[in-house]
Amino acid sequence: MAVIVQKYGGSSVADIEKLRRVADKVVATRKAGHDVVVTISAMGKSTDNLLALAREAASLGAEAGSPSRRELDMLVSTGERVSMALLAIAIEARGEQAISFTGSQSGIITNDRHFDARIIEVRPHRIEDELARGKVVIVAGYQGMSYRREITTLGRGGSDTTAVALAAALGAERCEIYSDVDGVYSADPRAVPDATHLPELDPEVLQEMAEAGAKVLNAQAVEWARKARITIHARSTQDRWEQHQEHRQTLVREQPAGAPRARAVVAEPNVVLGRLPGADPGALERLASCASTREIPLKDLVFTEGGGTFVLPLLNVPDWPRARAALLDATGPSLSLREGLCAVSVVGDGLSTTGRPLLDFLGALREADATPLAVHGSALRLSALLDAGASTRAQQALHARFCR
Repeated sequence: MAVIVQKYGGSSVADIEKLRRVADKVVATRKAGHDVVVTISAMGKSTDNLLALAREAASLGAEAGSPSRRELDMLVSTGERVSMALLAIAIEARGEQAISFTGSQSGIITNDRHFDARIIEVRPHRIEDELARGKVVIVAGYQGMSYRREITTLGRGGSDTTAVALAAALGAERCEIYSDVDGVYSADPRAVPDATHLPELDPEVLQEMAEAGAKVLNAQAVEWARKARITIHARSTQDRWEQHQEHRQTLVREQPAGAPRARAVVAEPNVVLGRLPGADPGALERLASCASTREIPLKDLVFTEGGGTFVLPLLNVPDWPRARAALLDATGPSLSLREGLCAVSVVGDGLSTTGRPLLDFLGALREADATPLAVHGSALRLSALLDAGASTRAQQALHARFCR
């Protein structure tokens, strides 16, 4: 039978009633004649609650500070273990055989980073054995095991990556990503009420959107889909998805070449702008060494003989106060780190073919009274760093200019 991989996010299994509805969907897919592998996230806000407990525990002693990334991985990986076992129990209560596996039991091998590891290999032998026995296999998302046999997690949204990587390893017919929205929109509807639904997207564009802050799909997951040519179906958990019935979704697959155009506006909160003057020729190397040792992500890095800038997204940096101190210690007092910022981006095709898109981009920001602190441009993205308070009005102005 064809294998279908389904992923359900935390909002889809936030309580037992929602988890029961997910179990009904999984059983219906199984009864339709498919082998089913389910990747599941922690229930609701479980991961956030566990992180809050970790910060509280770290603040109680004489050596108060940020919890270590290794222990955070040991802690937060338990959230998915709860939901996977509960879903397996619910499926068995509906008359289907099911078995749950952790990431390590599923053969998901990662590199040796904690809190934002990357999958390097999938060995799905146990999954294949249980599918052959007629069971639905439930896999804990967001986690794996490093080649040193350490428990690792894949960064926020990492359950998407688990699902797509498993789909590739199993040669699945498709990968269905379920959440509380019915696909991908041209902007976040909470910030831009007139955002439009996108029925299809090229994976290269969606990956750029994800890396710029869009939370519909994880960037590493889209990268896996691109490499393995996996079609992703982004759907809403609320729809029944009965056979031969049309529902709204976003299909993520390679698109034929077309005219350059903007596809979406994306915002990324909680980023830091770093500035480093060029007087010290060794400062950049020390910055890179510190970022590597402390596992601090750097992006939009631009350096010339006069100095340069870089952006630090803090989503997967649980120990920012400690990381900030390390960066300043490594590079010296000349390093400037400006916090309380957001990045707002327009993503699409051919945004650097002429100067017109940049001119429109700057004009929209000016109309929104959003002064950019830095601007970055590439073929697929135009981005500006702004004060966090300007995020919503900048998104609305850019969407009105580029996406209508």
